[in-house]
Amino acid sequence: MLVELGHLALVLAFATALIQTAVPLIGAQKGWSNWMEVAIPAALSQFLLLAFSFAALAGAFLASDFSVALVYQNSHSAKPWLYKLTGVWGNHEGSMLLWLLILALFGAAVAWWGTNLPLPLRARVLAVQGSIGAAFGAFILFTSNPFLRLDIPPLDGRDLNPLLQDPGLAFHPPFLYLGYVGLSMAYSFSVAALIEGRVDAAWGRWVRPWTLAAWMFLTIGIALGSWWAYYELGWGGFWFWDPVENASFVPWLIAAALLHSAIVVEKREALKTWTVLLAILAFAFALLGTFIVRSGIITSVHAFATDPTRGVFILAIFALFTGGALILFALRAPALEARGVFGLVSRESGLVLNNVLLAVSAFVVLVGTLWPLIAEMTTGRVLSVGPPFFEAAFTPFMVGVAVVLPIGALLAWKRGNLRRAMRTLMPAALLAFALAALVWTVGTGRPILAALGTALGVWIVAGAALDLWSRTGRSGAARLLHLPRADWGKAVAHAGLGVTILGISLLMAWEQEDIRTARLGEAFAVGAYTITLNAVEEVEGPNYRSLMGDVTVERDGRPVARLHPEKRFYPVAGMPTTEAAIDNGILRDVYVVLGDPQQGGGYAVRTYVKPFANWIWGGAILMALGGLLSLSDRRHRVAAGAARMAQGRALPAE
Repeated sequence: MLVELGHLALVLAFATALIQTAVPLIGAQKGWSNWMEVAIPAALSQFLLLAFSFAALAGAFLASDFSVALVYQNSHSAKPWLYKLTGVWGNHEGSMLLWLLILALFGAAVAWWGTNLPLPLRARVLAVQGSIGAAFGAFILFTSNPFLRLDIPPLDGRDLNPLLQDPGLAFHPPFLYLGYVGLSMAYSFSVAALIEGRVDAAWGRWVRPWTLAAWMFLTIGIALGSWWAYYELGWGGFWFWDPVENASFVPWLIAAALLHSAIVVEKREALKTWTVLLAILAFAFALLGTFIVRSGIITSVHAFATDPTRGVFILAIFALFTGGALILFALRAPALEARGVFGLVSRESGLVLNNVLLAVSAFVVLVGTLWPLIAEMTTGRVLSVGPPFFEAAFTPFMVGVAVVLPIGALLAWKRGNLRRAMRTLMPAALLAFALAALVWTVGTGRPILAALGTALGVWIVAGAALDLWSRTGRSGAARLLHLPRADWGKAVAHAGLGVTILGISLLMAWEQEDIRTARLGEAFAVGAYTITLNAVEEVEGPNYRSLMGDVTVERDGRPVARLHPEKRFYPVAGMPTTEAAIDNGILRDVYVVLGDPQQGGGYAVRTYVKPFANWIWGGAILMALGGLLSLSDRRHRVAAGAARMAQGRALPAE
């Protein structure tokens, strides 16, 4: 019965989304306040209905109700409760319901906290948000219903993909969806502003916190996915330039550009058309990522292989919302007159250069991702675009971003002094050069990547620190703790990027790898470490069988760690997985993977020593923390400063 109520709630949420789309939009056009106010209860009701619907589906998974087709296909009674719960979004239908729930959550947040927004603008924003909800509600109900029943309930389920039965994958999709779907708010604000024909400083202030929240969640989601790939897949990498990885990375880059561009709109009322375009493109690329994952056009461990009908439906949604917004943009863009004028050397120019580099780097990743698909459709040739292309084409633009970032942050608005900014950054430049020279000397014969990455990473981190210090004025350290949270957030986020660049560069340049057949009791050296495979035994898990190794790691004769890599087999799914064992450290990871038994005795063992690996995810945590600090600043909260904008007059409908 609960499942049927969940289905009914989904249908009612779809109907509510249609009302939320039509009534407030008509009211805003006619100036009828009571029609516009319908948007608020409609948005809240849609969220509550979808929350109930999602809870009903989750209840079916936790109760192992195998009469529900989705539960049968993606769960098993012996599975731990955490993976029963994550099975709700570990499939196409359930993940789309989560997608729709998060979309409604953002709409409800605007309805609840956007009280200072002018009523016509809030009505239009929620109407646009409602239209997206209606489109995806129709998609779920007509092509991807998660509440379908089986005529004859089976005794047990087919289990979830074993690769998804991991804590990292329990949290990765929700955070990724919070980022993906969160970009819909910037889109809705932009389309609403285009309908009104007005983009000003107050609009820039309203759109920034939503973009910041989406970017922050997307950062966490991408980092969790990278971390999961690092320790779960057993190949030792943190990024493979997989099409699905790229599908989340492109919106992240555009959202980062949008964040910086919105600052110029807020502070100087310049770059209006560019900012609106970025807001449209950010969500458009999020929709494109949804299409790539769910259309069945690619094969990936991250993808949902589905039938083409669903892909066509999502493609139609992408065309409708992207094409419609771009047409509206083309019609309205000439009216978005920029007021702020700035010099060639200014913070505005620095942010423009930052935007160009981020946008072009996103375009490079997009082309590399889609080109094999386009080539196969047009010429029939099967092409492969792998890491070498992305690393060669993408890296120069990110080097440019790293070089420009500290300089642009120190330039004054409207007209800056480049010499003064460089004088302030001189200690950062000297420190970066000194540490790069040290790394180059220590790593003689290693690629120059380590030295270059060190220089760029230190340059950004030290530049962020000097930017903070420069804001204290003559008060010095006494004022440091009293700086606005937004200033701290910017510095922490920029420093996080520097830490990530440092970790990636040193890991790629100094990583050590050893692949061999290891016999029980025999020791072998990998770098400065001695590895010994002591034993291998069979272990029974809750829903798997495991071949578990016992490995000791020593350095200079002293024990460092005892690791237990595994080779698991899930009998219900009929699928093996590799569970790497990692001794994590601040300066290095020792990473051991157990392979299959070999003819003649012994086991295949792959061992890595990965310097500064955890700095990659530590930097991502710092970036997300910087976003959270900025979001908590009173000046950047939702609708802050709205009182300065004249409230639109509205009349009740007769």
